[in-house]
Amino acid sequence: MIKQRTSRQVKGRIGEFCFAGQPTLKWRKLESLFPPTFMMLPAKSSETFPTPDYSHLSTKDFEEVYEPAEDTFLLLDALQQDVQSLRTLRPLICLEVGCGSGVVITFLKKMLQSPCFCIAIDKNPKASLCARQTSLQNLTDVEVLTSDLVGPLRLEGSVDVLVFNPPYVVTPSEEVRRSGITSAWAGGADGREVLDVLLPHVTRLLSPSGFFYLVTIKENKPEEIQQLLEADGLQSSVLLERRSGPERLSVIKFERKPCAVT
Repeated sequence: MIKQRTSRQVKGRIGEFCFAGQPTLKWRKLESLFPPTFMMLPAKSSETFPTPDYSHLSTKDFEEVYEPAEDTFLLLDALQQDVQSLRTLRPLICLEVGCGSGVVITFLKKMLQSPCFCIAIDKNPKASLCARQTSLQNLTDVEVLTSDLVGPLRLEGSVDVLVFNPPYVVTPSEEVRRSGITSAWAGGADGREVLDVLLPHVTRLLSPSGFFYLVTIKENKPEEIQQLLEADGLQSSVLLERRSGPERLSVIKFERKPCAVT
């Protein structure tokens, strides 16, 4: 079930990371861990990876946290399709904004098969708890934080992989400010009010070779999003598209233009 309003309402770099209003947390230096209807582009890898186990989450959990659905699985498929590029990148820091159940960040961590620091963030405390449980259920190590977007993080130029499946449903603006499961689907005008808060920070967050994966629907005006980030020095490509009911879902990958890499 995708991010339609009805389903949502029912189911609802290294060195130091600084958290606003909290003591600075020091992490190990990650470099030392590394040795010196459906349309898609041709797959870059024949490898397949299982969806993380989320059987520990109950129907009651999904009354407050978004249940993995068609948009979730499209994002997993896109990450799997891009696995060779991701492994070549050898990311040190991966960040998922709006992690929900934690299925996506757990999938990414397991697929990379290399040491990297994975962070999941969600404004819904219940989602943060579920994401942490999903990580443990699948024997992965993910740092989970409860916050609105990337507010408390100081990760300028450090994020190698940024992932966002935003609340993209077109709704009245007042629904965006609601708490609980509503925050997982209500996107306001054009389904963009939450996403538009993050967009100005994407280029600042990404490392010189970083990737940004974004889920959109047609109503979000994805071409306009691509133009906005292009003006900030990012090039884009549509990895996957899928029609599910009335929604046309896309996963767009952004990365710095070659001339923008320093």
